[in-house]
Amino acid sequence: MSLETLAGTRVLVTGAGGLIGSRLTAQLRRIGARPVSVCKIDAYPRRVYHDHFKILLDDLDFHVGDIAEPGMVHALISGCDYVVHAAALADVAACTRQPLDAIKANVIGTQRVLEAAAATPSVRRVVFVSSASVYGNQDPPPGGFAEFTEDAPLRPLSVYGSTKAWGEFQTAAVLGEAGISYAIARYFSVYGEPQIIKENSHSWVVAWFCMRAALGLPLHLHGGGRQVRDLVHVDDIATGTLHALIAPAAHNQTVNIGTGVGTTIREVAELVRLQYPDITVDDTPLPPGDPQGGYACTRRMGEVLGWRPGITVAEGIARYAAWLKNTPEAIPSWLRQPAAARP
Repeated sequence: MSLETLAGTRVLVTGAGGLIGSRLTAQLRRIGARPVSVCKIDAYPRRVYHDHFKILLDDLDFHVGDIAEPGMVHALISGCDYVVHAAALADVAACTRQPLDAIKANVIGTQRVLEAAAATPSVRRVVFVSSASVYGNQDPPPGGFAEFTEDAPLRPLSVYGSTKAWGEFQTAAVLGEAGISYAIARYFSVYGEPQIIKENSHSWVVAWFCMRAALGLPLHLHGGGRQVRDLVHVDDIATGTLHALIAPAAHNQTVNIGTGVGTTIREVAELVRLQYPDITVDDTPLPPGDPQGGYACTRRMGEVLGWRPGITVAEGIARYAAWLKNTPEAIPSWLRQPAAARP
């Protein structure tokens, strides 16, 4: 089904100020839909939202607020045809350090969205944004990488993964009872310009490596860089999510959004070194909750959504490096000062 069918519809997007949410709303506008946006706008300095994510805080359809607060979602969802629930505390390390914050954002916030959607007759479908972190670790075949299918048992290793698994079950329970169509989109490793790293985080490896490389800092391979990731460019993530919003076959389905290609962190480092040839690579300890990973089985995605990602990892990393070279001010000051002393 063509995404143009979204033209003229009203779509509530939670977490609309972030990398993914801002891409979703931009694409919705290009299609001719009207996104209604909500985000706390507290993860970065405000200039990051304006300068890099292109968020206009004076837009009448952009609302700064916390979806976990009573009444917030109910006040925005009236008249909406669709909902993309992308708001979350998505930093694995931050969720581990602050589990109560993760519960508020990812559990209570999700419950508020589901309750509001269940009570709104105009809503045709809700997409709950989940994560490959719900899979945890699986044994790979000899000499290969683990492939994650949607029917695999959920074995999250982190607070973040656990909250996403809960959100999946609760989406099915609440919206199934209300008779509202839903789809669960399990994102694999999202990357792409203008992703901005966060201090004390080990997520978003492409952005971390490129920003460190731009400052002449070594690239750290946690656990030797043997972990495997299915890296999906944010443009493909946004397009896949919108297909999940409207594809008839996605009704009440759980769908991986991935490329079906596994890339080790060491291979990511080598692709970054093509853009920054003088950079060195160091082995460092593996952080807690960091899964060995694998890649998405994309069979159901192709069948249900009738779509596949189109941006390769090599192309996406080259695009990010080119953006960073043209936008060096995107590198956070805490990474620069003093650059040589940063971990």
